[in-house]
Amino acid sequence: MAIPLSYNLRNLVVRRTTTLMTALGIALTVAVLLAVLALVNGLRVTLATSGDPRHVLVMRKGATSELTSLVTRTQFQDLKFKPGIATGSDGQPLASLELITIISLESEGSGTGDNVTIRGLMPAGIAMRHHVKLIAGRWFRQGVNEAVVGKSLSDQYPAARLGKKLRMGRSDWEIVGVMEAGRGAQESEIWGDVNQVAADWNRNLYMSSALVEATDVSAARALVNSVGDDTRLDLGAELETDYFARQTQSATPIEYTGIFVAIIMAVGSSFAAMNTMYAAVARRAREIGTLRVLGFSKLSILTSFWIESVLLAGLGGAIGCLLVLPLNWATTSVGANFSQLTFGFHVTPGSMLAGIVFAVALGSVGGLFPAAAAAKKEILSALREI
Repeated sequence: MAIPLSYNLRNLVVRRTTTLMTALGIALTVAVLLAVLALVNGLRVTLATSGDPRHVLVMRKGATSELTSLVTRTQFQDLKFKPGIATGSDGQPLASLELITIISLESEGSGTGDNVTIRGLMPAGIAMRHHVKLIAGRWFRQGVNEAVVGKSLSDQYPAARLGKKLRMGRSDWEIVGVMEAGRGAQESEIWGDVNQVAADWNRNLYMSSALVEATDVSAARALVNSVGDDTRLDLGAELETDYFARQTQSATPIEYTGIFVAIIMAVGSSFAAMNTMYAAVARRAREIGTLRVLGFSKLSILTSFWIESVLLAGLGGAIGCLLVLPLNWATTSVGANFSQLTFGFHVTPGSMLAGIVFAVALGSVGGLFPAAAAAKKEILSALREI
């Protein structure tokens, strides 16, 4: 005969102070784990939405990022007429020669400078980024020192807001627009005319990369192979989605560190749950004896106390999820390829479920030994205990 679940719920309510303190300890452990998962998920979402499977990114062979790559104008002229590249409404190939560099900007309230990406690009480069939309102002004009900034960057750096003049290279650039990229990495960039950027940084011969749009996904894969096999070009190519997928590796140390900290905290939380349940067994010795007299078996008592520990941990897991939910409205930034990438935390239902399962696992381990101790109590000795 099983002990009713209402018995465990009543005990948790009656001893609400101890219940709440133990649940909060578990909740903090779960919150740490979920915060790390939200950070990593946010970075992955940002990078996953930044690429297009039809886009092929062309860089110097062996280059791991656009900042460390060199592509000449001559190479670009040969590249943009390769078979499989789509054409725009003007009949020209959808190909953009781009120059990437960085400047230092002071973030709001920090007093320190961060590296921010400057991207010089051609009109086709804007047209190809279908997920990038102008939300304020206008696009920059060709041949003029004008720039458009990403929304995340504009929110974080006062000097990069609409109407401001920003010192970049050897000139002052006017911020004429703000763009949104659906949480993509482009929201952390400043865009300008590639020729103006090249002139201000004295890089007229060597650009950083080229972005081309294929007619379809199959053509994009074929184009990657075609560029890589072309000894005349001597360039490397990869799908833009693959390039951004590689950038998520910067989050791996953060993820491992966070999980390690959560495991250390989990050990402490598990002992806290164990101590709470041992104390409950000691205080409820007469209850245990009475339950045995009423005919409940040792297995029923073990199961009942174990379930109570799991319920306690589940409560802690739920509180931990509530504690971390406000992170969905928070943003942060990490260094990626020598510059800052701004993104938002992303708490998913899957990560919250993982947090609750993690908490229940803690309760299962922490409650098993006290439950066994309760089940082992002999009837007469239990009834004698105060």
